[in-house]
Amino acid sequence: MNCQQARELMDAYLDQELDLMTSSQVGRHVAECEGCGEVYAKYRRVRDGVSEQMPYFAAPPKLEEKIRAELDLRKEERRAAKTVANWGRWAAIAACVAGVLLFTFVSVRALRRPSGSELLAQEVVSSHIRSLLANHLSDVVSSDQHTVKPWFSGKLDFAPVVKDLSADGFPLIGGRLDYLNDRPVAALIYKHRQHTINLFTWPSAGGDSGPQSYSVRGYHVLQWTRAQMTYWAVSDMSAADLNNFARDFMR
Repeated sequence: MNCQQARELMDAYLDQELDLMTSSQVGRHVAECEGCGEVYAKYRRVRDGVSEQMPYFAAPPKLEEKIRAELDLRKEERRAAKTVANWGRWAAIAACVAGVLLFTFVSVRALRRPSGSELLAQEVVSSHIRSLLANHLSDVVSSDQHTVKPWFSGKLDFAPVVKDLSADGFPLIGGRLDYLNDRPVAALIYKHRQHTINLFTWPSAGGDSGPQSYSVRGYHVLQWTRAQMTYWAVSDMSAADLNNFARDFMR
């Protein structure tokens, strides 16, 4: 296994989604290759950081007290049960309690579960952070849109829209291949003063839509759709500046 193959499988390896043989090959390569070992270590730090920053929703304080009171009551009823009829009654009560607990559990989990778009926004931010940590911001370094766009030819099953926004204060600095939403995507890199913008794009079956904003761990994210292409822009610059970037790109 070479470095490119190992790095393409790095996320799946971290999440233990590979079969035993492939996982063993990636693990052996990471252990033997210093460069890939450093990338793997950075990926783990990013993953651990994401886990630590994810919101946690605690159950209501009175829920435990109510459940304990219910359980104590059922224990007393079980001690008093002397006949098969009483056992049947207890089973019905226990089933009712289990239903309440299950409903409560599902409701709490539903409150904690982000929507599909929010999960994708988190994935976009993670890819942005990885590109900065791994020093792999660009596969093709150029401010010329006529150099960057042809570079993707043959590497993707679509032709990304590449624009020169240097006159608006957002110079193009390059592009690279990335992987989001379970598919290869184009990542276009722009700058604004000292801030880096990752603009991810891939085909979309939906109609045009205006920018939707997200805030993930201090990063601002915008998503919009134009001409059957979806766009996700992410940066640590201000939300107003990122909105200006999206507006200029959509002109």
